[in-house]
Amino acid sequence: MTTVTAMSRAVSMQRRLIASVTWQRHRYFSCVNSMAAATTTTTTTTTVPAYQVVAFQNINSCVNGSSIGHHSNRRRHMSRAGQVALMSTTATDTNTNSGTTKMEFQAETKQLLDIVTHSLYTDKEVFLRELVSNASDALEKLRHLRAVSSQQTNVDPDVPMEIRISTDDENNTITITDTGVGLTRKEMMDNLGTIARSGSKNFLKEQELAQEGMVDGLTSIIGKFGVGFYSAFMVGSKVEVRSKSAYEEVEGEKSTPLLWCSEGIGSYEISELSPEVTQVRGASIVIHLKEDMAEYADASRVESILKKYSNFVTFPIFLNGKRVNTMDAVWSIEPNKVTDEMHSEFYKYVSNAFDEPLYNLHFRVDAPLEMKALLYVPSFHTEKYGMERMEPGVSLYSRKVLVLSKSTDIVPDWMRFVKGVVDSEDLPLSISREKPQDTALIKKLRGALTRKFISHLTSMVKKSPDQYKNEFFPEFGHFLKEGIAQDYEFQDKLAKLLYFESSKTVAGEMTNLNEYISRCPAEQKDLYYLCAPNRELAMESPYLEAFKKSDREVIFVYSAIDDFVMTNLSKFEGRNLISAEKSNIDLGEDKGGDEEEDNGSGLSHVEAQELCEWLQTTLKDKVAKTRVTTRLSGSPAVITDHESGALRRMMRLVDTKAGPGLSQELPLQTLEVNPKHPIIVGLNTVKTSQPELAVILADQILDNCFVAAGIMDDSRSMLPRLNDILLCLVNDAKSKAPPNTVVEDNEDASKKQDQVEIEK
Repeated sequence: MTTVTAMSRAVSMQRRLIASVTWQRHRYFSCVNSMAAATTTTTTTTTVPAYQVVAFQNINSCVNGSSIGHHSNRRRHMSRAGQVALMSTTATDTNTNSGTTKMEFQAETKQLLDIVTHSLYTDKEVFLRELVSNASDALEKLRHLRAVSSQQTNVDPDVPMEIRISTDDENNTITITDTGVGLTRKEMMDNLGTIARSGSKNFLKEQELAQEGMVDGLTSIIGKFGVGFYSAFMVGSKVEVRSKSAYEEVEGEKSTPLLWCSEGIGSYEISELSPEVTQVRGASIVIHLKEDMAEYADASRVESILKKYSNFVTFPIFLNGKRVNTMDAVWSIEPNKVTDEMHSEFYKYVSNAFDEPLYNLHFRVDAPLEMKALLYVPSFHTEKYGMERMEPGVSLYSRKVLVLSKSTDIVPDWMRFVKGVVDSEDLPLSISREKPQDTALIKKLRGALTRKFISHLTSMVKKSPDQYKNEFFPEFGHFLKEGIAQDYEFQDKLAKLLYFESSKTVAGEMTNLNEYISRCPAEQKDLYYLCAPNRELAMESPYLEAFKKSDREVIFVYSAIDDFVMTNLSKFEGRNLISAEKSNIDLGEDKGGDEEEDNGSGLSHVEAQELCEWLQTTLKDKVAKTRVTTRLSGSPAVITDHESGALRRMMRLVDTKAGPGLSQELPLQTLEVNPKHPIIVGLNTVKTSQPELAVILADQILDNCFVAAGIMDDSRSMLPRLNDILLCLVNDAKSKAPPNTVVEDNEDASKKQDQVEIEK
């Protein structure tokens, strides 16, 4: 006690010297209180924030008698290093007669314990994942020691290696028991009394040194941070650890069962376990649950947590005598040893589905880090039924323990239809093991998974083209197109997986862009596509007429996203992707039209130019330019270089500024007319003889062009004009009827017929 008194006096002197520094007062008193209780100290190293570094440096200054003036330089040095020596536990004999040794946490350890208990984990339910992982590590250590160590670890050799969990809703407790390596008194003090000291990590280091780096058999060890055990205090008001070491002797003495007990508020006790309590080899953690945590004494709730996080732990887990983890970690098995039945069962488990998988992809990679993956493509998806957007279907595991369920980080959003598991033993995790830590590495991992999946689909196109075109692509092609619009890194590879109908395929037959290129004539440098609602309308489109004349193939795209895909792609294999609705399309047409013009069919060059000028004046509010075209044969006119119909419809859906009945106005269009078409020839005549009718016809021709282009917002606007045209036709028919011809209605005709019969 003399040492303690001397240290206390030294601390008191330093207190008087620095009492005026208000920002340091709180940490200084913590120093005084902690050092007054200290008789022995054990140090370990960890990383803490800068303001914690300052506090610990102040403690060192108090003990060493350093002046305040030295604090500044030393504080900056410690902040940069970010490493401090944390006080561990201090032992004082409080009840030597009963053989009980009481330990007290230091002030810094109390603070860390409070952080772990209240701030480290997002969900309280993960305490069970952490404790089961610790139990698995204990069993793994025992298995390794029995195989390679000369130490005697034959305590209770007949006890099977397993994890048992029992719940007691009456006493509001949950007990997690393993039959692993157990804990000695020293290990209890070192590992349970020191936060952030990982017994598993230290065990690996010891074995690596002992075996000169050969620890491949210990890849199933999960723990690394040394904080998982303390998650028990999130749900428990008191935690007891009963342990019986697997070592027959410890430091020359026969090992005895021990009891570690703490309420998580600053101190713990270690004592010999009462003979009345049965404890086989290993450890049992008894958690006395808080009143508001009674749900974890319910067996069904505990079972759901075990199945969520720990269903693939190597060792059997029993809950109240019932085996819980009956599913094998199929992804960890060699791919050539996994049967179709195993794939079917595992797919239904990870996807919570009832169908059979269409494809499976099972592989291992070593870069950018060691990884095992098992991915499945379902036979259908639910978004097409109008249901909500699907969540990602791939979960992230580390050493068979769930880290992230349905992770958004490891596969791109367009792959959300894929189900499966990715497991990495080397994955850097946050201290709570709830998410990956290295963002750059996860991005590389994501890229590796995406490349592997696209490569698998490419191989399926070659191996099973019919299944791909008839089953996979109709169901999931939409997601590949979404990937082209979002994932620029893989655009070119995804484009090779797309299939379309074309003007040279029969209805229902699909072709891809590579096949399209193989059929192109040597002089064709561009690829053409036409957006239409269906094949029938595409084949009747005025924009296709020029391609029919020149015998050029055109890809048909039917959905709105296809237009975005083609626009985003822009090029494929060095060739431009061009819409058939563009004006500057050069198909190398012949000059046969000049002969027809010379033969007197259609308008002359001068007449055509005059008509264009008249149309430009008449439709000046809707048309920016009017010109003659030779691309048409069966249609009177088209508009070109207009905005995408699909894009316009999309903009109307998302336009929140337009009020009821309002929509974004169409920009001025480029109108191209066919001077050989009878309607255009007739319009040229009518504009002089019947100018009012000519204006109506010009408006209708333009609206017909809008409809053909798919940019007519509301076709009902044409109804008054169509009625006027019909009225003109009826009046014209009446004017041409023979004189004295009277059209009688049915009623008058019937009366006359009756009168004739009476007269007869």
